Amino acid sequence: MKRYALGWIGAFALLGLTSCAGYKLGPVGGQIAGARSVQIKFFNNETLEPRLVAAVNHDLRHQLQQEGTFRLESEGDLVVTGVLESFTRNGVSYKPGDVLAVQDYSLRLNARIKVTERATGQVLLEREVTGDTIVRVGNDFASGQQRAVPLIAEQLAARATSLIADGPWSGGDSPEN
Repeated sequence: MKRYALGWIGAFALLGLTSCAGYKLGPVGGQIAGARSVQIKFFNNETLEPRLVAAVNHDLRHQLQQEGTFRLESEGDLVVTGVLESFTRNGVSYKPGDVLAVQDYSLRLNARIKVTERATGQVLLEREVTGDTIVRVGNDFASGQQRAVPLIAEQLAARATSLIADGPWSGGDSPEN
């Protein structure tokens, strides 16, 4: 009986050790964590919403710092710039009995990000990134939209961070636009 139990324990130990064999600690884009630095410039805002730039820049800095591939610096090896191109609202659902009163809005922010290598001026990445959410506004559209802006900015920043850190160009290759 002991031999049977030891066999199962050995099998589970072997399974546990081999199941983690493919795990990589740190960045997976082929870069060494913190080897390169990045500077994030304030994005240009072509929308009519005033608070979007601060939210997007804050969340992009936070996401890149948390991701760990790059160090944030005021004069980084890579320079991230961007343009907030559009902020759209679309009615998704309407109040029962009143087809003109919107109950839920879909909000979407489109931005174009650009990553340039400071030393050479070469554009490494230029892509469109979006952030979107659905918000229930109730009777106060302004406060509903105000609650949604951080969610949209966080989603846009997460998608941009993924492109910057794990994009097709990371590891020295040129971007595929």
